[in-house]
Amino acid sequence: MKPSFVDFFTKEVSQAYDERNSKLSPIADNMHFLIRLILQELPVHSHILCVGVGTGAEILSLSKAFPQWTFVGVDPSASMLEVCHERLKTAGILDRCQLIHGYVHDLSNEESFDAVLSVLVSHFVQREERSDFFRNMISRLKKGGALINTEISFDLNSSEFPLMLRQWEKIQMLMGASAESLANLPQQFREVLTVLAPSHVDELLRQSGLHESVQFFQAFMIRGWYGKK
Repeated sequence: MKPSFVDFFTKEVSQAYDERNSKLSPIADNMHFLIRLILQELPVHSHILCVGVGTGAEILSLSKAFPQWTFVGVDPSASMLEVCHERLKTAGILDRCQLIHGYVHDLSNEESFDAVLSVLVSHFVQREERSDFFRNMISRLKKGGALINTEISFDLNSSEFPLMLRQWEKIQMLMGASAESLANLPQQFREVLTVLAPSHVDELLRQSGLHESVQFFQAFMIRGWYGKK
């Protein structure tokens, strides 16, 4: 089944994406630091898949720390891939990377990876497609390979959600959110994005083929999971 996809990332949005998110660099820097720490025991010549690669932040982070790793980045947004291509070229690492316009299931089943990363992507995947999304990533891991998944995750029906929402509004204000967009946040979480409770995400990861799944990161509603095939 081909996943549904609404391209939120126009050319203008894609070009401004990194600048808009720069106010959140303390969160991103910590998340990428932990990802590097988790993956540092992989083989010297590891082959890494980045799903929903966006502007290439995880490739740029990992390529500096692990100069012999190679990367495949896949993304359904052509405009984001254009920005990613330019960033990797500027960084001088384009020869270590392959960029593919499409979805994880478009990749050859014969190609396997030491690690697969999905960084702040899963909440764009529809609820009924989430299991297939995880399963497609995990199926492309080598035996013992590592999966990294970070996403917006919270129990929207919990009594704690209103308090968390107030903190999330501060994040959005840093990024220039309007009063209207702040008022629409609950609707966006429920109807535009697919924000699942952490326990649900953990269950889906295990059902999709991870022998173990551990939460390694949280910054307000942004959570990260690590597991091995």
